[in-house]
Amino acid sequence: MPAGRPRKKLELNEKERDYLEKLVRSGNTPQKLAKRAQMLLMSADDVSNTEIAKEVGTTHQTVSHWRNRFFEYGVEGIGDAPRPGAPRTISDEQVAEVIEKTLQSQPEGQTHWSTRSMAKEVGLGRSSISRIWRAFGLKPHRHETFQLSTDPYFIEKVRDVIGLYMNPPVGALVLCIDEKPQIQALERTQAVVPMKPGQIERHTPEYKRRGVTNLFAALEVATGAVVGQCSNRKRALEFREFLDTLSKGFDEGDEVHIVLDNSSIHKTPSIKKWLQMHPNVQFHFTPTHSSWLNLIESWFAKLTRQQLHRGVYHSVQELEAAILAYIEANNDAPVPFIWTRTADQVLERIGHFCKRTLPSQTEG
Repeated sequence: MPAGRPRKKLELNEKERDYLEKLVRSGNTPQKLAKRAQMLLMSADDVSNTEIAKEVGTTHQTVSHWRNRFFEYGVEGIGDAPRPGAPRTISDEQVAEVIEKTLQSQPEGQTHWSTRSMAKEVGLGRSSISRIWRAFGLKPHRHETFQLSTDPYFIEKVRDVIGLYMNPPVGALVLCIDEKPQIQALERTQAVVPMKPGQIERHTPEYKRRGVTNLFAALEVATGAVVGQCSNRKRALEFREFLDTLSKGFDEGDEVHIVLDNSSIHKTPSIKKWLQMHPNVQFHFTPTHSSWLNLIESWFAKLTRQQLHRGVYHSVQELEAAILAYIEANNDAPVPFIWTRTADQVLERIGHFCKRTLPSQTEG
């Protein structure tokens, strides 16, 4: 017999279950709200708190907390608790109406609700709408993009690449390669006003284009060191020249693994011939639409944030010099990017995202 008090049974009527299932299925539901709804649905199906916590990715105590909130407040209790203050003037029914309309409908002729349009729709003040949205983590004015890979070998490629990051072959060199194309040399039309006490740096939004360059770069996974080469074009010819530059640093017996994306310039006959001439080198392609799996993208983000975004360049040559100077400074004290999630963990997160997103695309 299991120890402890018998757990109070959580029962949902048809309307409550339908409301919670809509929250879980909708791709627009905030993650924390969808998790709370999922906890209640699983609890109503007599799943134990421990199993629910494991499935949802939380703690036993958290599951118990939201069960108790349901017993006290009903389905409206899954929102964040209101702060202390004046007595409520808005009923649970009005709150539920705002949430349901926000998640399940659109204002006429528009793609999303604003506080003004929702206030007019339900007869509440704009500040009340704003408070309800904040309590439930809703942000209709914001959106994000995503792209699910349709690569038939997605799982195999994820395991292959992450395996190189977390358990590389002994003595092997693992590199991440990609191109950052069309980097613009932008010259501001007015001088930059430097930072001083009480004032941040300022620059005009107007600029003159002084040309572009293309950066080929390779990140050594183990050390964080980078090799970079700028070119005025981005073709298989330039990519092969970059590979030739890299190969000068390989010892004859080195085992080299290169992670790269599915760009057409990485698969031309000339590149395949280069691979045949270098049998110690093996390419590992990331799945389609999965650039996040290539660690060089994290380094490109640092380069953009720390050098390119606020730089002022009077010529392409000045831009390229700045990029190479950044690489040199990086290599003086390189810091590797440490991949921490296993392939199983990554695939599990993607699976949860698909379960929440794909059903909503097939409804109606």
